Amino acid sequence: MTIAGRAALITGADAPFEIIQVEFDDPGPHQVRVRMVATGLCHSDLALKSAGAPFPMPGILGHEGAGVVDSVGAGVTRVQPGDKVLLSFTYCGVCTPCTSGHPAYCVEWFPLNLLGASRGADSGEVRRDGEVLQSHFMGQSSFAEYSIADESSVVKVSPDADLELLAPLGCGVITGAGSVWNVLNPGPADVVAVYGVGGVGIAGLWAAAQRQPAMLIAIDRVASRLELARQFGATHVIDASTEDVAARLAELTEGRGVTKTFDTTAHPGVGSQALDSTAIGGTVLICGVAQPGVKLQVEMNTLINGKTLTGVTLGDAQPTELIEELIGHISSGSFPISSMQKRYPFDAIRQAEQDMLAGTTVKPVLVF
Repeated sequence: MTIAGRAALITGADAPFEIIQVEFDDPGPHQVRVRMVATGLCHSDLALKSAGAPFPMPGILGHEGAGVVDSVGAGVTRVQPGDKVLLSFTYCGVCTPCTSGHPAYCVEWFPLNLLGASRGADSGEVRRDGEVLQSHFMGQSSFAEYSIADESSVVKVSPDADLELLAPLGCGVITGAGSVWNVLNPGPADVVAVYGVGGVGIAGLWAAAQRQPAMLIAIDRVASRLELARQFGATHVIDASTEDVAARLAELTEGRGVTKTFDTTAHPGVGSQALDSTAIGGTVLICGVAQPGVKLQVEMNTLINGKTLTGVTLGDAQPTELIEELIGHISSGSFPISSMQKRYPFDAIRQAEQDMLAGTTVKPVLVF
């Protein structure tokens, strides 16, 4: 049965979010229709909105959804109507990366999540006045009152789960925590620096703090974010708007440099500076969505000293496993996720966007 509801549509590069009425089809095979309760707003949404590509327009973004299963398509076994779920990215499930525990590197990841790949003739769609809209962003397109999600995107949670609180786990939090735990892997002797302490950076900072490194440095241009970083475990903070970051890192490390760096900014100048400030044998891990065509300048002789520059997608996470682990930390009180959130009515998505870009809100959560 088709259901009517609201969605936030974008029509092209830098076009504003428009709240419109749409129709949601029944789910197709291996799809789930979810009544949304909340969804996080992520910098990746805004980066793609600004670029107008590669996700086709007009379309519906959003990829940190949380809600209740409304109906399921043929072949669905993970969930049933009435289950509470979080939504994450989609993947094919049969390629070598998927079957070896690395679904974020699925060989079909880009067409399935970003390029608007067709979901087949039997797929449920989202329509405006009969016109099919792009609604397969990261397997979900959660900026709408319902999502027709791939079964692979769905993570079942407990019946008493606070969906508004947990919504950001599907992307921002698993990206930050997973990147640090699965890839950067700091130890007690490491000096760790996190460039950019928005939603991903704060989650990564917290994850690094659980490993109790020798020093944990947060770098940002917004004073309130740096104060929040201290609450999540930073031992030192650097305000890039007033301090010379390279000089301050050299001072803190007595000239040796940072051994483990997590750059969440997607800014090429920051990435280059991070590599320059890295210790011999150190690692710079880059995460973030840059504008298409942006190049990172690297002094090649720097790499002779055994430095490693690498990238990561979605924390190289297996969503179900990592989300379950993170919920445990939230339930125990060791991960104060509510401190990084501010909630907005869904209709206030433009205000949430402005506050996120200004840095006054770390993680907006839109509530339906």
